[in-house]
Amino acid sequence: MGGISTEREISLKTGENMFRSLDREKYEPVKIILDSKDDIFHKAKDIDFALLALHGKFGEDGVVQSILNAMGIPYSGSDVKSSAVAMDKDLSKKLLKEAGVRTADWITVSSPEEAKENALPFLEKYGKVVVKPNSGGSSVMTFITDDKDELIENVEEALTVDHEIMVEQYIKGDEITVPIVDGKTWPTLLIKASEGFFDYTAKYQDPSQGGASEEVTELEENLQKEVNDLTVRTYNALKCSVYGRVDLLVSDGKPYVLEINTLPGMTATSLIPKSAKALGMDYPELLDLIISLSVKQRKKEEEFRKK
Repeated sequence: MGGISTEREISLKTGENMFRSLDREKYEPVKIILDSKDDIFHKAKDIDFALLALHGKFGEDGVVQSILNAMGIPYSGSDVKSSAVAMDKDLSKKLLKEAGVRTADWITVSSPEEAKENALPFLEKYGKVVVKPNSGGSSVMTFITDDKDELIENVEEALTVDHEIMVEQYIKGDEITVPIVDGKTWPTLLIKASEGFFDYTAKYQDPSQGGASEEVTELEENLQKEVNDLTVRTYNALKCSVYGRVDLLVSDGKPYVLEINTLPGMTATSLIPKSAKALGMDYPELLDLIISLSVKQRKKEEEFRKK
């Protein structure tokens, strides 16, 4: 847990939650807090399994997974390539589009000059856009704007945390999220931000302090069927494994996929534990399931590599 991304704080909360909740009759957990890129080589060398509570760069993007592979240590969640592809919003949206998954239109820019040349006409086309780092999460440095000057300012600010910025068509609608575990969809959650959108504060603060509230919901039958279908197709298109969480927007009865999180937050207020609870599964049971599925998946990958 920890790491060096902009999502370190959430990673530490996720890690603490996991550490406290693991069944001591089954596991001997140790906290491994990463403070630098090379910490993992000496801090993780004696473990049997890595339960990943990392988010963002050098945690969710395939880098740590690759190192653990080289060290011969099985880990939780998707493999190296799926983690890397899912973290790159531009690349993952291209693959989703190819797979026929509905997603908002977008472009990427790498400088304020490029933003002036390409993003301003894009803003003119759609009237309102979302600006966000191409390889970030937790809605860090995410902006919504309909103003040309503000758009350039937003791009400049986002460039302080990433070298490539996504400018995406703004779609007004209900925000929902669907956990997917071992290729199967779990109960959908409807997200209600107290104001604005599901930003960093809304995601991780208590609703009484300005955070969002989420509730398990059952959508209209045909819509739920399409949402579940898009979730599974997203998971499969990026060749994810074990578990993940697909975020979507529903506008005028049409669902649009925003992204898939391959290591979603697992704090006390996070979405997957709430969905699991609706299935009658408590948090320690959820961790058990993730670990057992991950061990099975890593064994399968290892057997394939030996062929």
